[in-house]
Amino acid sequence: MRVRASQMKPVPAAPWITPKPLRESRVAILSTAGLHRRTDPPFIAGATDFRIIPEDVDWADMIMSHISTNFDRSAFQQDTNIWFPLDRLREMAKDGEIGSVADWHYSIMGAQPSLPALGPSGEEIGALLAKDEVDIALLIPV
Repeated sequence: MRVRASQMKPVPAAPWITPKPLRESRVAILSTAGLHRRTDPPFIAGATDFRIIPEDVDWADMIMSHISTNFDRSAFQQDTNIWFPLDRLREMAKDGEIGSVADWHYSIMGAQPSLPALGPSGEEIGALLAKDEVDIALLIPV
C-alpha cells in the first residue's frame, strides 16, 4: 500500500469557487455501493461502468451487486439511506434546506483496482450532472 501511495501524483490546486447557498442548490447522489434496479445488468468485479437511478425510484426495485468481505450489507437492507440517502434529500428539499433533488442519481462499483479506468464513466456522469443542472453531487463511498 505504501508503494502504491508513493506512486500517486499530486492533484494541482484549483481556484476556489464560491458555491450557491444550499437552499438554492440542486443535489444528486453518486454512490460506490454498486446499487442498481433489478432490471439493470448487475455489476461485476472491477466494473467501470455506472447505473442511473431515477429520483422517484421504488426501493423495492433496488438491489446491490457489490460484494466485499470488508463490509456488512445488512445495514443497507435495514435502511437504504445509509448508502443512498435519497429519502433524506427529499426531506431536506421539502424543508427548504436544499433547493431541489436531482432527477437522476448514479451508482458505480467500489473497490476499484484502477482508478484511471473510471475516467470515461466519470466524465460521462459529470456531463449528465451538468445536463440536469446539478450544483452539488454527494459522493457516498462504501
